[in-house]
Amino acid sequence: MEDLGFRNMVHDGGNGITIDGKMLGIEPLDYDKSLAFLDECEEKGLPWAFSPDDSNERLTRDDSFQGKSEDRYMKTVVVPGLDPHDKEKYPKFHKLFVACTADEEKNLTTLKDLPSIRYIPTYLFIEPMNKAKGIYRVLDYFGADPCDVVVFGDNYNDLSMFMPEWTSVAMGNGVPELKARASYVTSNADADGIYNACRHFGWI
Repeated sequence: MEDLGFRNMVHDGGNGITIDGKMLGIEPLDYDKSLAFLDECEEKGLPWAFSPDDSNERLTRDDSFQGKSEDRYMKTVVVPGLDPHDKEKYPKFHKLFVACTADEEKNLTTLKDLPSIRYIPTYLFIEPMNKAKGIYRVLDYFGADPCDVVVFGDNYNDLSMFMPEWTSVAMGNGVPELKARASYVTSNADADGIYNACRHFGWI
């Protein structure tokens, strides 16, 4: 954000906002629902990990999560004997992860109570995904007019932002569900999609 010269940002899937360079707090995932999910993963023998804070690290009990997921999105730290029930050490869950296939995912009954997305076939990512909530917080802070909101997106975690009252732009490489809701579909993200959309609407 600072490298690009911005002072305000919606982040953490809409559960956090930064205004004038100062982070105004981040809401974690629901604690009880997160714990129930980790318990179910443990019962079904599915390797899991979690992030207890807003960092690029996730904690896991052994090497099984990394071995099955083959994921390098975040730094995985192995903590032997890790107990997510230790509320004194881990009072919050910001992100959860489970190494499982799409078929195994169908059998996770507690997943229905949590926001999740699958970016790659080998693991499931549980994180806040209501970006619209963060946008509304920014609007309230500045007393801004909702009709001035413009959102850009390409994946399922952007669906909450694509609301009829806002101008929504889907990247050409976006998922079909997002394109169906979009006010405008631009070129691919790596083919100047944002720039071309701004030119289309006459903003630049």
